[in-house]
Amino acid sequence: MTTGWVWSATTGAEDGQHVVLIHGTLDRSAGMLKLSRRLDEQFRVTRYDRRGYGRSLGVGGPFDIDHQVDDLMRLIDAPSVLFGHSFGGNVALAAAERHPDRVTGVVTYETPLSWLDWWPADTAGGQARHWSHDPSDAAERFMRRLVGDAVWDRLPAATRQARRSEGPALVGELTAISACAPWRPEQIGVPVMSMRGERCQPHHRSSAATIAEWFGVEPVVIEGARHAGPNTHPDQVAEAVTAWIRRVAPAG
Repeated sequence: MTTGWVWSATTGAEDGQHVVLIHGTLDRSAGMLKLSRRLDEQFRVTRYDRRGYGRSLGVGGPFDIDHQVDDLMRLIDAPSVLFGHSFGGNVALAAAERHPDRVTGVVTYETPLSWLDWWPADTAGGQARHWSHDPSDAAERFMRRLVGDAVWDRLPAATRQARRSEGPALVGELTAISACAPWRPEQIGVPVMSMRGERCQPHHRSSAATIAEWFGVEPVVIEGARHAGPNTHPDQVAEAVTAWIRRVAPAG
C-alpha cells in the first residue's frame, strides 16, 4: 500500500522551463544530482526518489507504471520536460501518453524495452526477475551485475542493506514492464529525444535506435559514456538536453 508522498527537491531558475529528472531502477535522485546542477542554471529542475527507493523507501507498492505516473504528476505544476534515465524513460513516456497537456517533451537515456520479443533475457534486470521470490537477493544480484563483486563487497554494510531493502521496487517495476508495453508510441504526440552512451551495451543501443525510429528522430550519442552517462558525463548530457529544449520545447 502507498504510505506517503515521494521525496523531491526543486532548484534552479524559478521562471525557467520546468524539467523533471526521473532515475532508473535501483537508483535514486542522487544519481541525477550532477546533471541537475548543470541544468538548473537555466531551468527549474525537479529530481525525486521514486517510490520504494532512497528517501521514498516508505512509499510502498504497487510499483506499476500507472502508480509511477501518478507520483510524477503530483510533482508537476506546469507543462514540463521529462528526462528519464533507463527505467525512468518508461515513466516519462507513459506520462506523456496519459497527460499530454502537462508534458512538453521527453528525453530518454537508454530506456529498456523489455516487453519486446528481442530484448535479451540475461540482462541484469532479467536475472533479477528470476529472484522475485526473494527481492532482497534480487537487488543484490542486480547490483553485483552492474558494479561487480569487488565493488559491492567493499561497500559499507549499511549501504548494502539499503540497496537490498529496495528489492521490492526493483522486482515490481521490472516485472510490470516485461509483462506488457507500458506506453504506445503512436499515442505520444510530444517531441521525444532518444539518447545513449557511445559505449553502451548492444541491447541499449538497439532500444535507443528503436525509440528514435518510432518517433522519427536520430539517436543522440554521448561520446565515451556507458549506461550511467547522466552521472559520469553530466556536462555532455546537459549540453545536449539544453540545446534540444531550446529548439523544440521552449518555456511558455
